[in-house]
Amino acid sequence: MQGQDKNPLHGITLEALLTKLVNHYGFEKLGELINIRCFTHDPNIKSGLKFLRKTPWARTKVENLFIKTNFSD
Repeated sequence: MQGQDKNPLHGITLEALLTKLVNHYGFEKLGELINIRCFTHDPNIKSGLKFLRKTPWARTKVENLFIKTNFSD
């Protein structure tokens, strides 16, 4: 599909994206960078995914952080 070649999120699931961010930053730092309750109060991947799937503004913030983060692996 044309246009997806330059999309840095192409082929990355939301679960993989969130897991990579949590492994990199930890929930505490992630909650500081993006102040949403699912990262600051009893955080876990499952609740984070549920919230992000139904909250477009929060998902956009998480996706933007993922793009800005330099993963060297």
